[in-house]
Amino acid sequence: MSISIADIKIPDSKLAVGAAELLREHGDALLWNHSHRVYLFGALQGENAGVKFDSELLYISALFHDLGLTKKYSSPDKRFEVDGANAARSYLQQHGVPDQSIRLVWDAIALHTTIGVAQYKEPEVALIYSGVGYDVMGENFDSISEEIREKVVGAFPRDNFKNRILPAFLEGFKHKPETTFGNIKADVCGLLLPGFKPTNFCDCVLHSPWKE
Repeated sequence: MSISIADIKIPDSKLAVGAAELLREHGDALLWNHSHRVYLFGALQGENAGVKFDSELLYISALFHDLGLTKKYSSPDKRFEVDGANAARSYLQQHGVPDQSIRLVWDAIALHTTIGVAQYKEPEVALIYSGVGYDVMGENFDSISEEIREKVVGAFPRDNFKNRILPAFLEGFKHKPETTFGNIKADVCGLLLPGFKPTNFCDCVLHSPWKE
């Protein structure tokens, strides 16, 4: 039986259900609820803006977008966003999804924390970015009414999300903090990881091996 939240249908194709099962198995309640809110808030913003998008690809992107934080999918040396994107690509390839669709999902996941870029790409990529921004930082908060927000949060509770998500982020990449260089997750390490010293781009330039 299909389920709709705030008039947004949760995709229930075999491909979508399989992706949800992976999140259930390897994620936790925090990621489950967050990922579904990301899908719903992204879809709601897309509908409000009159943007056409593939709901199934948007949903799968949302389900995988933070799976790179989990032990199952975390690599020793890649950004967690890339780990999640690679996991989604492997899953979709196994199910014979066309390459163009796979590239959309890969980009949506890999770029979901890339401020100033993702919002200008294809709808599925931009809407995952805006769904994440809405749920994590409250970006464009008034673009969705309080009534609709309550329906989404009623179905997928926040449960002190503000205070739980930053430690959850750190847990996913504290073994490879160097992968946060050049992206917003360095702020998480700076706040929560004792002794963390972020790489400085200017130092990389000034101390490069080039002899001037």
